[in-house]
Amino acid sequence: MGEINFFPDDLETKDLKIILRLDLNVPIKDKVITDDTRLTLCLPFINRLIEKKAKIIIISHLGRPKGVNIPELSLTPIYKYLKDILKTNVYFFRGAFDNETNEKFSYLKGGEVILIENIRFFKEETEDDQSFSKKLGSLGDIYINDAFSCSHRKQASVHNITKFVKKSYAGPLLKKEITAINLVIKNKKKPVTCIIGGSKISTKINVILSLIKKINNLIIVGAMANNFLVYKNFNVGKSLIEENTKKIIKDIYKKAELSNCEILIPEDCIVGIDFDGSGRNKNINEILDNEIILDIGSNTIKSIQKKINESNTVLWNGPAGYFENENFSRGTLSIAENISKNTIERSLISVLGGGDTIAAVNKSNNKLSFSHLSTAGGAFLEYLEGKDLPGISVLK
Repeated sequence: MGEINFFPDDLETKDLKIILRLDLNVPIKDKVITDDTRLTLCLPFINRLIEKKAKIIIISHLGRPKGVNIPELSLTPIYKYLKDILKTNVYFFRGAFDNETNEKFSYLKGGEVILIENIRFFKEETEDDQSFSKKLGSLGDIYINDAFSCSHRKQASVHNITKFVKKSYAGPLLKKEITAINLVIKNKKKPVTCIIGGSKISTKINVILSLIKKINNLIIVGAMANNFLVYKNFNVGKSLIEENTKKIIKDIYKKAELSNCEILIPEDCIVGIDFDGSGRNKNINEILDNEIILDIGSNTIKSIQKKINESNTVLWNGPAGYFENENFSRGTLSIAENISKNTIERSLISVLGGGDTIAAVNKSNNKLSFSHLSTAGGAFLEYLEGKDLPGISVLK
């Protein structure tokens, strides 16, 4: 369908109105931003546009308000953050979109920024409404999508808006995301190892089946691995499992065999009686009916480290255990630290994706390095699967 239209660095933007779609969906507690990772990633490009004297109109969302103005999901803390950190005038637009909106934005000068209140306060956003998209598009001369994490959704500010703006581009963060994922699925250095965790197979089955054809090793961890253990007739006690996965797992093993892809599942694990307590290392054939698998065990950690050491490309999505309790975080942190070590020492290509994975990595006391950290969840997985994402297809 053609190449993605990336924003050219040398484009003259002085006094042009640029609609910039960002993902500023940061965690906020009691009106305070608790992790500003997504904001700091966006700042270099915003600052570049300020230097180029563009009139910047930022669109973003926070949470899922479903078309209702929920005060807790206001972008006010983000507005205050940008106002403090950007060396220019920053305005906050909390009004409706009507025929006078353009006039309301007319005061914006080159190099200034206006942040629009949570775009998902408008139900027309999630409905990808044509009329609403036209109103949004009429605000600017150029549209730039730099929110890869939203690009799998058919929503007004990432999809239909492009019909009503003269020029549409993908921003530098979106380009970085796509380039990094392509290092795993297209321009890969073999051997390629994928570590897939999290709780549900059903949400990742298509990704797994798609990846199997392109990789050498598939390592299954987290609650997802419990289903593989059940398939192999091991007792998993009170561990989290998903119903009706036998056929799916049989299919995974069959396709892996055809593609010569090795599958690794835990050989031992850390079990507890509940999520809040401590745990014991046990082989997978020793689990009692009242126990819950909450992390991978020491032998499994060694096996995974060996595979990482032998790989030239590693993709990781989903933690290895219930990392929120530090008693069950060793597996996840050991994977993170080993991938980081290999990235630094022998230029391993390492791509990590998903909010839980990033949250787990942030718990490490060590400074870790990876080729790419993706904050995107659904978009990351769908692009890996080979899907043409709606928000990206309109930029081609």
